[in-house]
Amino acid sequence: MKMLIVKYAVTAAIVVLVSEVAKRSDKVGALIASLPFVTLLVLIWMFVEKEPTAKLANHAYYTFWYVLPTLPMFLLLPYMLRRGEGFWATMVASALLTFVCFLLTAIVLKRFGIELM
Repeated sequence: MKMLIVKYAVTAAIVVLVSEVAKRSDKVGALIASLPFVTLLVLIWMFVEKEPTAKLANHAYYTFWYVLPTLPMFLLLPYMLRRGEGFWATMVASALLTFVCFLLTAIVLKRFGIELM
């Protein structure tokens, strides 16, 4: 239970830190947010909890493939916001685009023997 509380506290602290930095500097906030803190934290927590190294390796491997279909969202989101689209409509459109990109990525990668689903 103590470890679970530590995991929550550290993870929350990073999210709060990034949001506070982003208020002051768009570029620095985005740089920090783009770093794979969540993945690194998950790998650290898994290692500390004695998960097999194969499990850590799989997590890192699949994270790579799952990140790729999220990238177009980071182009659509600022485009829509700059055009004056509403925040929530932009978020929904970005989520839908990510979902479609994920499905397409999974279909394409399946042809190469990489199973994401």
